[in-house]
Amino acid sequence: MGRRRPWGPRTAVAGLVALLLLAGGGGAALAEESRPTADPAAPTPTSPWPGRPPQGSAPDGSTVGGEDLDTRGVVVTEGAPPLPAGLAATGWLVADAGTGAVLAARDPHGRYYPASTLKTLTLLTLLPRLDPDAVVAGTPEDEQVEGSRVGLVQGGQYPVRLLFEALVMQSGNDAAQALARAAGGVATTVAAMNETAEDLGAYDTVAGTPSGLDVAGQSSSPYDLALIFRAVVEDPVAAAILRTPTAQMPAVPGRSPGYQIQNQDPLLGRYPGALGGKTGFTDAARHTFVGAAERDGRVLVVSVMNTENVPLRAADQAALLLDWGFALPESTDGVGTLVRPEDLTAPATTTAAPAPVPPAPVDAAPARGAPAPSALVPAVLGAGAVLIVLATLIGRRRARRPEPFPPSAGSGSRPPASPPGPTGGSPSTPR
Repeated sequence: MGRRRPWGPRTAVAGLVALLLLAGGGGAALAEESRPTADPAAPTPTSPWPGRPPQGSAPDGSTVGGEDLDTRGVVVTEGAPPLPAGLAATGWLVADAGTGAVLAARDPHGRYYPASTLKTLTLLTLLPRLDPDAVVAGTPEDEQVEGSRVGLVQGGQYPVRLLFEALVMQSGNDAAQALARAAGGVATTVAAMNETAEDLGAYDTVAGTPSGLDVAGQSSSPYDLALIFRAVVEDPVAAAILRTPTAQMPAVPGRSPGYQIQNQDPLLGRYPGALGGKTGFTDAARHTFVGAAERDGRVLVVSVMNTENVPLRAADQAALLLDWGFALPESTDGVGTLVRPEDLTAPATTTAAPAPVPPAPVDAAPARGAPAPSALVPAVLGAGAVLIVLATLIGRRRARRPEPFPPSAGSGSRPPASPPGPTGGSPSTPR
């Protein structure tokens, strides 16, 4: 059995919100908070934030995956052996992709900068939207994109299928930009990414770029990265891209010779049963990794966020967590669950309780057939008392879904211009 947590402020807040919605008259005033957004125009930190990042939650204030995951520390399933030494990451999670059982985690819902692990969400979002045989032309902007590049050049003709491979294998920010252009532009792509995240229940995730390069407000969490990567592994086309060892970039006459790119996943071909993974690094995110492996038909997914290359790389810490997880019986109960989209749908009820009130503007007109203002006075007075308690609990706990990190002056340095060809082999290159 997983460790159980007592009734806490977050649970109480969720209960009070539900009570207020059922009271009638105050429900519309307590519509769900709007989803946090990223701000590409705001400066982002170039070094780790002071203290811990904010903790995410579902729109109703509950903890996605179970209340045991409402922790900033380490939580481990009961009866498990000690965790391996060398886990230096601030946030991490390992879970059984099949059963959904979260076996252990540290700060599972901490909202960190994801760096290029966010490209897994880009892949998952754009795969069903783009024709793999469509051809995208390279642009001067692709040549000048910040961070790691696969080497797109103006005039190059790149099939979408190859761009997906370049996105994952080489972490090409230029490939991310080209794919976004094919999908209707960066704004359209980012909106679709956030829709995909919300559909999965990845509420800690706020996409601001298709590449994962830092922008203020962009975030993900160890829980969300595992949730997203499980969906990637379960998609046959996406899973095949993860495992592709090499790909060939076409020659562009007078601009670039053809060349081969290699998969940069540190575990692929080295860790037994590796199904693929994605690394990431920026000044603000530090080193990140998400991946999965399979043994005897059992698939585990692992995520690691905010760590350094010493004493162990993010991927090496992930390997330790996978070894530890595979040593547990497959029937092991977790401390939480990786949710499925169907888990997010409210179960049908046979009671006469009113339907949930959707979010609405504060100045929305009253619904047809609404009671007269005089009939609302008792409900409003009762709602006011509940709101006082609610505000007190929220103040004691934390603000609901703040921006992931406070803006600070400065921005990541841009790499110098380089000849056509892949970049990003250096651990210090943003990707």
